[in-house]
Amino acid sequence: MSDFNPELLQKKVQDFINKNLKTDVTKLILKGSPFPKVSVKEIATQIEGKNRTEKKLPTWFKTDGIIYPPKLNLEQTSSEITAKYKAQLIKNGDLIDLTGGFGVDSMAFADMAKTVYHCELDAELSAIVAQNAKAFGKDNVQFIIGDSQKFLNQSKKTSTIYIDPSRRQENQRVFLFKDCEPNVVENQALYLKKADKVIIKAAPMLDISAGLKELENVGEVHIVSVNNECKELLYVLENKPKTPLKVVCALLNKHQERKITFGFEDEKNLEIQYFSVKQYFYEPDAAILKSGFFKSLTQKFNVQKVNANTHLYTSEELVKDFPGKAFKILKIIKFNNFSSAKAIKKANIVTRNFTLKPEEIKKQFKIKDGGDDFLFFFTDYKEQPKVVWAKKI
Repeated sequence: MSDFNPELLQKKVQDFINKNLKTDVTKLILKGSPFPKVSVKEIATQIEGKNRTEKKLPTWFKTDGIIYPPKLNLEQTSSEITAKYKAQLIKNGDLIDLTGGFGVDSMAFADMAKTVYHCELDAELSAIVAQNAKAFGKDNVQFIIGDSQKFLNQSKKTSTIYIDPSRRQENQRVFLFKDCEPNVVENQALYLKKADKVIIKAAPMLDISAGLKELENVGEVHIVSVNNECKELLYVLENKPKTPLKVVCALLNKHQERKITFGFEDEKNLEIQYFSVKQYFYEPDAAILKSGFFKSLTQKFNVQKVNANTHLYTSEELVKDFPGKAFKILKIIKFNNFSSAKAIKKANIVTRNFTLKPEEIKKQFKIKDGGDDFLFFFTDYKEQPKVVWAKKI
């Protein structure tokens, strides 16, 4: 069995790694390793790995005895904040993580599940995750090295199966489930036979309806954003899915977690009017934009939409709990008058349903990027091009 070098766990080696986190790794490699049983390449991998996790996996970064794998394994892993969110979705009982990888999701699942089976083809990566589970004091994780499909076929029924299929095919990025490995479309019947609940992670770029066409028995779709950036799309399959299908937008940051739930029928049947810009302006969070529930948002948060195809909202009174960014409007300018309006020359440019891109606007009007001011270029309810000058609240 392939294994990581246990000498990496020696206190003097760990101290050296921590001491050199901000050192230029290239210079370190040229000097060579100060330890006879640890290569400089192994030390460099640990330094690079630990540095990569400082923001993405803060608890890992602060925990002693963590071993880091090569860069590719870390790039493909979930963040700690999204792993904790997924752990809330699992059923009590056992869980099989069919695509274990670096084990960030498995470690989060271990806090909620009775036993977690971490499946991984790469024996060395599996050994690294086993060491990290030990460092975290999580003794309810079992490690399965080899083909997870084979393990699943032989296993008894479990509570939850989790799959994060690989979205790489011959060095190309793919998005549809049928193109991923393992092929969850072909295997979904087996998954539902073997578990009460199946959670499948998709690329955030996947069109939600495209995933729903490929999968059956979907009860919930979760769109997870972190700090207003869409990070994960999760399809939850159950043998008896709840109806109607729920779409949950989960807005995460280090201070809070917000969940906003929508239904396709509600959105489809809703008829709304579009309005002129009032005192306040709103830009929805990335998860909301991804969801496409643009009409439902007006009902849930007492805001008005400015155009069917312009995903910006307005209100006379400030809506403090709007899921996204809120702005106080300073000035509303017709785009045709923008040149002569003597608007600010340094601002953050945002375009929505507009003919020009931000870079083109900056170049044409000689506007510098940044500062506290925002200029929104958009099409209003009368299909007229407008500019809103605003400050973020």
